[in-house]
Amino acid sequence: MKKTNSRVEEFIRVDHAGERGAVKIYEGQLLALNTLVKDENLKKTIEEMKVHEIEHCQFFESEIKKRNIKPTKFLPLWDLLGVGLGFGSTLLGKKAAMLCTASVEEVIDKHYQDQIDQLGTNEKDLKSKIIKFREDELHHKDIAYEEGASKKGLYSIMDKIIKTGSKIAINISEKI
Repeated sequence: MKKTNSRVEEFIRVDHAGERGAVKIYEGQLLALNTLVKDENLKKTIEEMKVHEIEHCQFFESEIKKRNIKPTKFLPLWDLLGVGLGFGSTLLGKKAAMLCTASVEEVIDKHYQDQIDQLGTNEKDLKSKIIKFREDELHHKDIAYEEGASKKGLYSIMDKIIKTGSKIAINISEKI
């Protein structure tokens, strides 16, 4: 078993929580799209993005086990909030659902870039995965804007709430 330094441990713990949270957001969006909101094109877009998030989550799940890192104690709460955010944003319409993706991905872009900048040569594999995952997330953000995400009017408030919540979750998940 590989000895992991505490900063790398925090990276893996928080990235695991974040990728799992992304899966839960998409699950919430798909729940709304399969029950109350009918939009087959949006459903297809979200299903495609969810595939990447599952891949990311499985990688960090594997790293947590391989390196014997404790996941955040807040996973059950993040799961609940993720599904709720996904479901609720989709009930507000396509623009809101896509803004949810764009807002989260904008936070993750900076978060992953910070990690990439801090990881050394002793963590080449982890660094290359995070670089790839960041590219996937940036692609999701671009899709969200192409599909109508907007920060105009009240959407600007929603953007700030989602970004603040994401940053709080990141700060908590790194440590606990």
